[in-house]
Amino acid sequence: MKAATLSELKQEIATLTPKQVIDVCMRLAKYKKENKELITYLLFEANDEETFIKNIKEDTEAQFREMNSSNIYLAKKSIRKILRTVNKFIRYSGSKQTEAELRIHYCQTLVTSGIPFRKSPVLCNLYNNQLKKIESAIGALHEDLQYDYKLEMNGLEKC
Repeated sequence: MKAATLSELKQEIATLTPKQVIDVCMRLAKYKKENKELITYLLFEANDEETFIKNIKEDTEAQFREMNSSNIYLAKKSIRKILRTVNKFIRYSGSKQTEAELRIHYCQTLVTSGIPFRKSPVLCNLYNNQLKKIESAIGALHEDLQYDYKLEMNGLEKC
């Protein structure tokens, strides 16, 4: 089965009744946790982006605290898992400001975690790639916000 394009899906959804749209959304939510999380974000959290960002930051900090940092291999796996979670929530939001804020927080938390990530080439590359993504996201923002986020990035140096 070949998937339809987004424009085809949009046209087809436009022809559905509200009840049919609800049924389609409920079926989507039933089969994948990620779909359910996205629908939850769109319905309950998209209106209050500040609280959404705050919750993600708290969750990220909790994951860093619970991480097994006794072994660099296990720490590396946990750091990647946390980054996957952050990336997922950035995709849900779709906002460059949210992206910049969450990525900066992730890097700051990594630096303050006490993990010697600069000794691992893999983690160093991961960290440097996050810095590039932050700069890219900041570049798409308004000049005033760019200045504020660049000030926040001052403590983050490349490996």
